[in-house]
Amino acid sequence: MYLFVINPRSGGGAGRRAWLRAEKRLKERAVEYEALHTESASGAGREVMRALKRREKWSACVVVGGDGTIHSVLAAVLAGGVPLGILPAGSGNDTARGFGIPLEPEAALDAVLDGAAAPADLLLAGDSYTLTAVASGFDAQVAGNVNASRYKRVCNALHAGPLAYLIGVLQTLTSFKPCGASVALDGREQRFEDVWLASVCNLPSYGGGLLIAPQARPDDGRLDVCVVHGCSRMQLLRLMPTVLKGSHVSLPFVTMLRGTSAAIRFDREQPAIGDGESLGRSALAVRCEPGALRVLTPRAAGPGRTGP
Repeated sequence: MYLFVINPRSGGGAGRRAWLRAEKRLKERAVEYEALHTESASGAGREVMRALKRREKWSACVVVGGDGTIHSVLAAVLAGGVPLGILPAGSGNDTARGFGIPLEPEAALDAVLDGAAAPADLLLAGDSYTLTAVASGFDAQVAGNVNASRYKRVCNALHAGPLAYLIGVLQTLTSFKPCGASVALDGREQRFEDVWLASVCNLPSYGGGLLIAPQARPDDGRLDVCVVHGCSRMQLLRLMPTVLKGSHVSLPFVTMLRGTSAAIRFDREQPAIGDGESLGRSALAVRCEPGALRVLTPRAAGPGRTGP
């Protein structure tokens, strides 16, 4: 029996459309399932926890939604001891990309039903689990502005989710002020001035395909940190296109670090997000939890492989 968690509002209604197509395939294949509809990512975790406790054996918990909905059920899925399946239907879908999961609903469903459960690391920030990245500073402020905007809904309706992020970058660029920060990796501290962002990554991309940490893999027991520092607003703006291919890592004002734990402390409070969801504005301490999760992926793909 599969538990499907559907957020019909994700991706501007993409969640509802993806579920209609997936449900048809489930009936064609005579698969036993239960559908749990949630109106918000924030409430999904509690509902999944209750559902998983009602039955001793579930084949998997399958999220039909975006990265935020996936984020909200991670703790429940871990507590239930079941694999995570993903039918991507958000504006970014970076979790699916990181695991080589197709973005088309029927193909993603086939990966759930016929694929393999691959071990995956998780990031633990405080008491919150994150699968893609924990970002702080400029990126987090962009996400906050995008989530509060009207243009996000318009972009989702046009199936142009990444465009909302780029609009958010331009919006945030006019008001954000960088500051100094200390980054401690496995206890070894480094000091950076004029830090725009510090992102602790488990998967290569966020923001709808921005390759902020192109070498990151969710099955290596390590986290990848990207620090952008000491650059002007114009340099930051010019950096954005390079992130699409991951070539920003060679720029002099980008520092890439790797380890098993990271602590980031800004001189001035900055927002932080995990999987695009707010983690508040406090100092960040992030630890890699190796192999904590199992994710259903296509047999030909694996963690760190890019989907279509």
